[in-house]
Amino acid sequence: MDTVVCVRTANESTKAMEGTMQIRKILVPVDGSEHARRATVYAAEFAAMVQASVLLVHSRMSIPPLLGQAAYDEVRNSLNARAESLLEPYREILRGAGISFEDRILEGPAETAIVDAVRAEKCDHIILGSRGVSELEGLLLGSVTRRVLQLAPCPVTVVR
Repeated sequence: MDTVVCVRTANESTKAMEGTMQIRKILVPVDGSEHARRATVYAAEFAAMVQASVLLVHSRMSIPPLLGQAAYDEVRNSLNARAESLLEPYREILRGAGISFEDRILEGPAETAIVDAVRAEKCDHIILGSRGVSELEGLLLGSVTRRVLQLAPCPVTVVR
Protein backbone atom coordinates (compact mmCIF):
# COMPACT_ATOMS: atom_id res chain seq x y z
CA MET A 1 0.00 0.00 0.00
CA ASP A 2 1.52 3.36 -1.04
CA THR A 3 0.93 6.45 1.03
CA VAL A 4 1.64 10.13 0.61
CA VAL A 5 1.97 12.19 3.77
CA CYS A 6 1.34 15.92 3.53
CA VAL A 7 2.04 18.07 6.57
CA ARG A 8 0.19 21.39 6.53
CA THR A 9 2.36 23.94 8.35
CA ALA A 10 5.99 24.45 9.31
CA ASN A 11 4.95 24.45 12.98
CA GLU A 12 3.28 21.04 12.61
CA SER A 13 6.26 19.76 10.61
CA THR A 14 8.64 20.79 13.40
CA LYS A 15 6.44 19.11 16.01
CA ALA A 16 6.38 15.90 13.94
CA MET A 17 10.18 15.86 13.56
CA GLU A 18 10.71 16.56 17.26
CA GLY A 19 8.28 13.82 18.21
CA THR A 20 6.09 16.25 20.17
CA MET A 21 3.04 16.07 17.91
CA GLN A 22 0.23 14.27 19.69
CA ILE A 23 -2.29 12.51 17.48
CA ARG A 24 -5.32 11.65 19.56
CA LYS A 25 -8.14 11.69 17.01
CA ILE A 26 -7.97 10.80 13.31
CA LEU A 27 -10.75 11.72 10.89
CA VAL A 28 -11.34 9.17 8.11
CA PRO A 29 -13.83 10.19 5.39
CA VAL A 30 -15.37 7.29 3.45
CA ASP A 31 -17.52 7.05 0.33
CA GLY A 32 -17.82 3.39 -0.60
CA SER A 33 -14.71 3.34 -2.80
CA GLU A 34 -11.81 0.89 -2.71
CA HIS A 35 -9.51 3.83 -1.91
CA ALA A 36 -11.62 4.63 1.17
CA ARG A 37 -11.38 0.99 2.27
CA ARG A 38 -7.58 1.08 1.95
CA ALA A 39 -7.46 4.37 3.85
CA THR A 40 -9.55 2.85 6.65
CA VAL A 41 -7.26 -0.19 6.91
CA TYR A 42 -4.24 2.12 7.04
CA ALA A 43 -5.97 4.38 9.60
CA ALA A 44 -6.67 1.37 11.83
CA GLU A 45 -2.99 0.38 11.74
CA PHE A 46 -1.83 3.95 12.33
CA ALA A 47 -4.35 4.58 15.13
CA ALA A 48 -3.17 1.42 16.90
CA MET A 49 0.44 2.56 16.58
CA VAL A 50 -0.16 6.05 18.02
CA GLN A 51 -3.01 5.01 20.35
CA ALA A 52 -5.53 7.36 18.72
CA SER A 53 -9.25 7.07 18.19
CA VAL A 54 -10.91 7.39 14.79
CA LEU A 55 -13.81 9.54 13.65
CA LEU A 56 -15.34 7.85 10.61
CA VAL A 57 -17.39 10.23 8.45
CA HIS A 58 -19.51 10.06 5.33
CA SER A 59 -20.83 13.18 3.66
CA ARG A 60 -24.18 12.92 1.91
CA MET A 61 -25.81 15.49 -0.31
CA SER A 62 -27.87 18.29 1.13
CA ILE A 63 -31.62 18.15 0.66
CA PRO A 64 -33.13 21.18 -1.06
CA PRO A 65 -35.59 23.09 1.13
CA LEU A 66 -38.08 23.23 -1.74
CA LEU A 67 -39.68 19.93 -0.74
CA GLY A 68 -42.67 19.78 1.57
CA GLN A 69 -42.04 18.42 5.07
CA ALA A 70 -43.29 14.89 4.29
CA ALA A 71 -41.15 14.61 1.15
CA TYR A 72 -38.19 16.16 2.96
CA ASP A 73 -38.46 13.61 5.79
CA GLU A 74 -38.75 10.73 3.33
CA VAL A 75 -35.68 11.82 1.35
CA ARG A 76 -33.68 12.51 4.54
CA ASN A 77 -34.54 9.09 5.98
CA SER A 78 -33.63 7.37 2.72
CA LEU A 79 -30.28 9.19 2.45
CA ASN A 80 -29.45 8.51 6.10
CA ALA A 81 -30.30 4.80 5.74
CA ARG A 82 -28.05 4.57 2.69
CA ALA A 83 -25.25 6.37 4.56
CA GLU A 84 -25.60 4.05 7.58
CA SER A 85 -25.35 1.05 5.27
CA LEU A 86 -22.31 2.53 3.52
CA LEU A 87 -20.51 3.07 6.86
CA GLU A 88 -20.91 -0.51 8.08
CA PRO A 89 -17.98 -2.18 6.24
CA TYR A 90 -15.65 0.53 7.54
CA ARG A 91 -16.97 0.09 11.08
CA GLU A 92 -16.18 -3.62 10.76
CA ILE A 93 -12.57 -2.85 9.78
CA LEU A 94 -12.11 -0.66 12.86
CA ARG A 95 -13.94 -3.07 15.19
CA GLY A 96 -11.83 -5.94 13.89
CA ALA A 97 -8.66 -3.99 14.64
CA GLY A 98 -9.88 -3.10 18.15
CA ILE A 99 -9.82 0.64 17.43
CA SER A 100 -11.94 3.05 19.46
CA PHE A 101 -14.11 4.97 17.00
CA GLU A 102 -17.20 7.09 16.46
CA ASP A 103 -18.97 7.81 13.21
CA ARG A 104 -20.93 10.71 11.80
CA ILE A 105 -23.08 11.33 8.75
CA LEU A 106 -22.30 14.80 7.44
CA GLU A 107 -24.31 16.87 5.01
CA GLY A 108 -23.10 19.00 2.13
CA PRO A 109 -20.08 19.12 -0.17
CA ALA A 110 -17.61 16.52 1.08
CA GLU A 111 -14.52 18.72 1.21
CA THR A 112 -16.11 21.46 3.33
CA ALA A 113 -18.00 18.96 5.51
CA ILE A 114 -14.72 17.12 6.20
CA VAL A 115 -12.80 20.28 7.12
CA ASP A 116 -15.68 21.57 9.26
CA ALA A 117 -15.81 18.20 11.10
CA VAL A 118 -12.05 18.29 11.73
CA ARG A 119 -12.44 21.66 13.43
CA ALA A 120 -15.66 20.85 15.32
CA GLU A 121 -14.41 17.47 16.56
CA LYS A 122 -10.84 18.68 17.25
CA CYS A 123 -9.21 16.04 15.07
CA ASP A 124 -5.41 16.02 14.83
CA HIS A 125 -5.01 14.22 11.52
CA ILE A 126 -6.95 13.21 8.40
CA ILE A 127 -6.41 9.94 6.54
CA LEU A 128 -8.29 9.61 3.26
CA GLY A 129 -8.22 7.78 -0.04
CA SER A 130 -6.62 9.38 -3.07
CA ARG A 131 -9.79 9.07 -5.14
CA GLY A 132 -13.45 8.47 -4.47
CA VAL A 133 -16.19 6.54 -6.24
CA SER A 134 -16.91 9.33 -8.70
CA GLU A 135 -13.33 10.11 -9.69
CA LEU A 136 -11.96 9.23 -13.12
CA GLU A 137 -9.58 6.30 -13.33
CA GLY A 138 -5.97 7.29 -13.80
CA LEU A 139 -6.11 10.54 -11.86
CA LEU A 140 -3.45 10.81 -9.19
CA LEU A 141 -5.73 12.73 -6.81
CA GLY A 142 -9.47 13.18 -6.83
CA SER A 143 -11.08 16.60 -6.53
CA VAL A 144 -12.26 16.10 -2.93
CA THR A 145 -8.80 14.92 -1.86
CA ARG A 146 -7.17 17.92 -3.55
CA ARG A 147 -9.53 20.36 -1.81
CA VAL A 148 -9.06 18.70 1.60
CA LEU A 149 -5.28 19.02 1.16
CA GLN A 150 -5.73 22.73 0.43
CA LEU A 151 -8.20 23.47 3.24
CA ALA A 152 -7.23 21.12 6.08
CA PRO A 153 -6.09 22.74 9.33
CA CYS A 154 -4.10 19.61 10.26
CA PRO A 155 -1.75 17.06 8.65
CA VAL A 156 -3.30 14.85 5.96
CA THR A 157 -2.28 11.36 4.86
CA VAL A 158 -3.47 10.29 1.41
CA VAL A 159 -3.65 6.54 0.77
CA ARG A 160 -3.58 5.04 -2.74
